[in-house]
Amino acid sequence: MRVSHFAFAAAALLVAGQASAAAIDLSKPYGNKSGCINKNGQEIYAEDMLLLTDEAFVTVASACTFTEKKAQADGSLLVKAQCQAEGEEGESPARFTIKRSAKNAKRLVIADEDGNVMGEVSRCK
Repeated sequence: MRVSHFAFAAAALLVAGQASAAAIDLSKPYGNKSGCINKNGQEIYAEDMLLLTDEAFVTVASACTFTEKKAQADGSLLVKAQCQAEGEEGESPARFTIKRSAKNAKRLVIADEDGNVMGEVSRCK
C-alpha cells in the first residue's frame, strides 16, 4: 500500500512540475516595439506603447501597478492592479488576465476583466 501512495505522490509532483513549467514568467519585460524601447524609462513617445513587467502594465495613457497575481489552472495569470490614467488624479482598481497567445506561444495577450484584448506583447531583448 505504501508503494501506491508513493507512486501517487510522485505523479502529483510530476504534474505540478509540468504546470509550473507552463506558467507565465514575467521576470523579464514584455512589450511591443515601442514598449521595449521604453523598458528602462521614457525614451520615445508612441501612441501604441505597451510594456508589461513583473510589477506593472504601462501604456501611453496609463500605468497600472500590480497588487496581486494569481496563476490560474489554464496557465493564465489573473492580476489585480491599481491604475493611474494620464490627466486624472488618484488611482482606480483594475483586473487583467495575461495569457499565452493562441497564435504564438512566445507572445502574451493582455485582456481586461471584460475580456477585451488590450494588446499582445513579446519578450523584450
